[in-house]
Amino acid sequence: MRYFKYLLLLTFLSAKAFSQSADSVLTLQQCIDIAIKNNLDVHKSQLQMEADRIYWQQARENLLPGFSGDVNHSLSTGRSQDPTTYTYVNQSITTGQYALNANVTLFNGLTLQNRIKQQSLAYQAGQMDYQQAKENITLSVITTYLSVLDNQDQLAQVQTQLEVSKKQLDRNEILNKDGNIAPQTLYDLRGQSANDKLSIVNTRNAVYAARLNLLQIMNVPFDKEVKLQRLTADQLPGAYTATSAQIYTKALADLSLVKAADLRQKSAEKAVSATKGNLLPSLSLSGGLLTNYSSGSSAAFSDQFKNNYSTYGGLGLHIPILNSFKSRNAVALAKIDLQNAKYVAENTKIQLKQNIEQAYINMTSAYERYQILTDQVAAYSESFRIAEVRFNDGDLNSVDYLVAKSNMDKSKTSLINARYDYFIRTKILDYYQGKLAL
Repeated sequence: MRYFKYLLLLTFLSAKAFSQSADSVLTLQQCIDIAIKNNLDVHKSQLQMEADRIYWQQARENLLPGFSGDVNHSLSTGRSQDPTTYTYVNQSITTGQYALNANVTLFNGLTLQNRIKQQSLAYQAGQMDYQQAKENITLSVITTYLSVLDNQDQLAQVQTQLEVSKKQLDRNEILNKDGNIAPQTLYDLRGQSANDKLSIVNTRNAVYAARLNLLQIMNVPFDKEVKLQRLTADQLPGAYTATSAQIYTKALADLSLVKAADLRQKSAEKAVSATKGNLLPSLSLSGGLLTNYSSGSSAAFSDQFKNNYSTYGGLGLHIPILNSFKSRNAVALAKIDLQNAKYVAENTKIQLKQNIEQAYINMTSAYERYQILTDQVAAYSESFRIAEVRFNDGDLNSVDYLVAKSNMDKSKTSLINARYDYFIRTKILDYYQGKLAL
């Protein structure tokens, strides 16, 4: 309950801080920081990491000696033995026993030592899970942030398209009044202007949807007017130089997901060793200090407490012979857990290799599409420039003019989308290499 109150307070404070700075421009790093701070999966992973640390701490503390104190009081009636004189009396007496006990395990098949190593590795795996949770939310923020910028650039593009259409429409409205153009030309231009206005409405809604998605990942209230920092030219990626094999090799060495799986396999190996220790004899040392009291004695309580002291010490050897095969079955189950951990680690690497290969193909295709569209925009822009000159001179009809304009507009919109698509694909490959910074 305290945890959820903390999360609610944290979310409220984050939302308040966010709303206060809504008029400012959010950087990508600020969006990432807010998302990590507010994401519940990250918090859950952090809690599990802390639990793993406590398990590890307890495993180490299990090496410490045990120490306890006991106090027992009883009332006897009739014939009973006085614990202070060891004589039988036939009366009601009150007795008390007081003891301090200590024990320490000297050897138990290295079970305690292997448990420490097991929990230490599990804690390290938990740290990797926590890091992975932060990396996952970071990647989501980056790709969504870029999606917002993509839609914003497309909105700017369609607004430019409308400005061009409006200028041409205004010019031909004047020509139409003077009877210098065919009515069809004017209606074609009006239709194109309406089409551009519709594109603005649709693209603006796409911008709002992308912003909503980003702010939901950040877990803050929606603000459709939130401003994001633009990317500079040097932040836009060129050709990706690393190969698929190089990326996979780097991911095996650095990716938190892989490290966590490997650490859990090693932890399972230590669990098998620790469980096997229960099949071996164990040696322990124990000792204690005792005293007692009886109301049947004529001595005062304080005198009895001081005078009845005794001590004991012992060395114990426990040899397991048969316990319903619980220890052997525990070893068998630990081996199954180990095999499962091996499968998980191996499958993690297989899935990673497949995902990287697919991501690399997607990146390569996006880059080729981006290059082709760059050439296409240059060609269609020049074609439209020529068409506009001819249309203004009266040498080109409105249909051919609008086709040239449509070709240029579509190619520019596609180029914007291709540029950000390639950018996102490169960020995914950066994620696999453990370098998500822009």
